[in-house]
Amino acid sequence: MKHILAPVAALLISVSILLAGQGLQGTLLPVRASLEEFATLAIGIMGAAYFLGFTLGCLRGGELVQRVGHVRVFLAMTALASSAPLLHGLVLNPVAWSLLRALSGFCFAVLYIVIESWLNECSTNENRGTVFSVYVMITLTVLAAGQMMTLLYDPAGLELFLIASVLVSLGAIPVALSRSQSPKQPTAVELDMRRVLRISPAGSIGCLAVGLANGAFWSLAPVFTAGISTNTSLAAWFMSSAVLGGALSQWPLGFASDKFGRRKVILGAALLGVGIATSVLLSGNALEFWAVNLVGAAWGAVAFPLYAISVAHANDYAEPEDYVMVSSGLLLMYGMGAIAGPFIASLFMSYIGAVGLFGFSAIVHGALALFVVHRMMQRASMPDEQHMAYGDALATAHTASFVYEEEFQHNVEADSSHD
Repeated sequence: MKHILAPVAALLISVSILLAGQGLQGTLLPVRASLEEFATLAIGIMGAAYFLGFTLGCLRGGELVQRVGHVRVFLAMTALASSAPLLHGLVLNPVAWSLLRALSGFCFAVLYIVIESWLNECSTNENRGTVFSVYVMITLTVLAAGQMMTLLYDPAGLELFLIASVLVSLGAIPVALSRSQSPKQPTAVELDMRRVLRISPAGSIGCLAVGLANGAFWSLAPVFTAGISTNTSLAAWFMSSAVLGGALSQWPLGFASDKFGRRKVILGAALLGVGIATSVLLSGNALEFWAVNLVGAAWGAVAFPLYAISVAHANDYAEPEDYVMVSSGLLLMYGMGAIAGPFIASLFMSYIGAVGLFGFSAIVHGALALFVVHRMMQRASMPDEQHMAYGDALATAHTASFVYEEEFQHNVEADSSHD
């Protein structure tokens, strides 16, 4: 394990510091917005703005890397991303916050592109699953740790914004001083969304549904806790419980999908999501502190792994030459859902209260379950022995760096056409 991770140790340290700041900021902003009495709809729009910026970053980040290289882009994006929390603390305005959230989303998408393409370059087919498993584990753990940092100071003050900014800035140092060779420019195929949908309708709609539900959760869960309790520390505990629940169930659900079939696990997780969300909806504001955190852990355990399982299902049906295209398409499906989810969920919360977040989630997971049942009736499940191993699917499909590869190839083809 040591010799596998040694080439990417500096990069993983950067990830740990960066995402701790990101986790702190992601929980702090909705809490502070609630304290400032921003409208729920305005907070939902801020969440949608983040994922809009993230999607744009996935699409345009490759062009930046092509022009000036990985290290310079990484340093530029950390500088921009670290300025955002400072400005949030200085300018308490919903419109300004929405613009800053879009900026943060763009910056972090480009940072993921650099980080993940670097990880891909430094790993081999034999150890890529291990490298990305450690990467996912670190990501979830430090996000939870960052969320717990909201307990250090009063969210109504400026201190937490300063800490978030400092963490993002410090995250640049390990990469800036790393002696690892920068990644080579990758190549890929042009994105064809119709083909992605044909290859795996269930995987595609699964990623869209996860974007809708999880995008709303990340943006509005602190607003939910503020609506059911005056204890501002509950948001940090609730968000951390959800993240840790998702981290603990990621591999058990993944291996269950290897053994019993992806769609059966997606269906089961979606139905459990409906049950958990409905129980919250019916309970109203009657949940105690411990019950809220148990619900958060249970919901995270079934909701967060759905993206990876949906991606694995799509890759089961894709040819090797389609892996990059499929991964890009699925990430964009997730991004579209994550843009719309916070906005729609905020409307639910405006009309039926804080529990409207889980009312929206129940509808999304219910619709996903119905679609999966429909697809199971349309196409037989793939035999277990033909599945790509779940760990291999994670390594093959991992997120933003592949959108960069598609974008880079598009730029190469455009440049060639001008010659």
